[in-house]
Amino acid sequence: MDNDFALLWSRNHESASNVTFSAEYQTSEMDYWVKLPGCQDIVDTKCNFSSPKLDVYEEMKLRIRAEKGNHTSSWNELDSFILFDKARVGPPEVHVEAEDRAAVIHISHPGRGGSMWALDNFSFRYYILIWENPSGVKKTFSTDNLTERIFDLLPETTYCLEVKAVLVRERKHGAYSPVVCLNTTVENMVPAPENVQVYTKNSNFVLKWTYAPADVTFRAQWLPAYSKRIHRDDSDKWKPIPACENVRTTHCTFPQDALAKGNYFIRVQASNGNNTSFWSKEIRMNSEQYIPVLPPAIVMKPSSESLHVSVSFHDSTSNFHSLTYEIIIWKNTSNTERRIVERSPEFTIADLQPLTVYCVRARVLIETYSWNKSSGFSDAMCEETKPGGSPAVWIAGGLVIASLVIPLVVCALRSLLSCLNYVFFPSLKPPSNIAEYFSEPSLKNLLLLTTEEQTEKCFIIENTDSVSVKESTQAEDEHKTYASQTSQDSGHYSNEDENAGSETSEEFVQQQRGHHT
Repeated sequence: MDNDFALLWSRNHESASNVTFSAEYQTSEMDYWVKLPGCQDIVDTKCNFSSPKLDVYEEMKLRIRAEKGNHTSSWNELDSFILFDKARVGPPEVHVEAEDRAAVIHISHPGRGGSMWALDNFSFRYYILIWENPSGVKKTFSTDNLTERIFDLLPETTYCLEVKAVLVRERKHGAYSPVVCLNTTVENMVPAPENVQVYTKNSNFVLKWTYAPADVTFRAQWLPAYSKRIHRDDSDKWKPIPACENVRTTHCTFPQDALAKGNYFIRVQASNGNNTSFWSKEIRMNSEQYIPVLPPAIVMKPSSESLHVSVSFHDSTSNFHSLTYEIIIWKNTSNTERRIVERSPEFTIADLQPLTVYCVRARVLIETYSWNKSSGFSDAMCEETKPGGSPAVWIAGGLVIASLVIPLVVCALRSLLSCLNYVFFPSLKPPSNIAEYFSEPSLKNLLLLTTEEQTEKCFIIENTDSVSVKESTQAEDEHKTYASQTSQDSGHYSNEDENAGSETSEEFVQQQRGHHT
């Protein structure tokens, strides 16, 4: 419990005498065992131990054995555990003060000064159970503060109370403190101010309260809220509000910059000569709560069936992280409004009509765990949506375009295919002026597949006296060319033509010889 740990065990032989017990511990970072302080040579079956060297968040092991003279038993080792997980929250210390209609309760952290809850002091919540003695109805109050005042009690009455601490994060419920009783005092001659409240006016805070008409003066004090969670007694931590000292009115005004940004408690006291009242109920205020939030600015970008809206907030809201945007939209020709709430400052309003004027105004909503606030609405901004069409119009337009484009595409493709066929796959049919000389299709194909160069026939005759060359006439060449191409010798001249050429050459040679003779 808290910083006190107890190790308990049982004995096998109760009648054994002169038997002592000793325990050792080992942490996860140790490869050896260390004697456990407070648990050495124990004659009982329980020992209490605590050591500032122990890390309450570190896994550890314990073992214990029996000893008698020079004889020892084997070690009995416990499963590993973490002290923080095993620890229970003990009862807090409580001190009370009585007033005529209130009780001031001062609470101390459980395990104060120890290491067990050192990191969790601000995680405790305290539950106060109070009742009128002897048989009053019990009422429960909860607080995070170490100093708390409970009001609406009766003067000269006995009240009893008890307090327990709960570690909220770990869900550890502590034990209640011992019951403490008090007697409220006689009703004070000078009553305390009531209904204390704060509001803003221009750039000032206005502190206001109610009080029955009397010749009294008032003073006000403030205290940072965190101070109540640190100090058990905060009576000397309160500071006066300079503009609210010894005032005779039931209000006072002080500038907003008199308090830094944050949470504060404020209280008021009345005085009549040497007699003073008890302090009023303390009110908690957040200075940022009273900062005026200016209306945002709006920028809109229309489309055919929607509006893209961008909301820009003022610098006064830049410190808040949880902002919500409330938007009111309506047709310019109608009074019917549509409310929209968005978390993002940029959003799109859909399902609008084309060529229609819409008006929009917006405001900023600030939400915190303890208070909410909103800005005023911005000025209305109107925009006309762009022209658009129904799905039927779009379908009809698409069909018309398709009926015009598809034939053009088909014609273009056909022309392209014709060109490709002409270039890469030409026709095998020869021109008509050539085809008329051929009767057999195989010969026509041969003409298309082979091309013969134009050549001239020359005959070389060797003679010691002279050499003659006879050129054939163009008609004869063409005749021989046609004749050679009609043969089956793949374009070469036939043997018959060569023989005929040889005979002609011989006759020509004999005539020349006779002439020379």
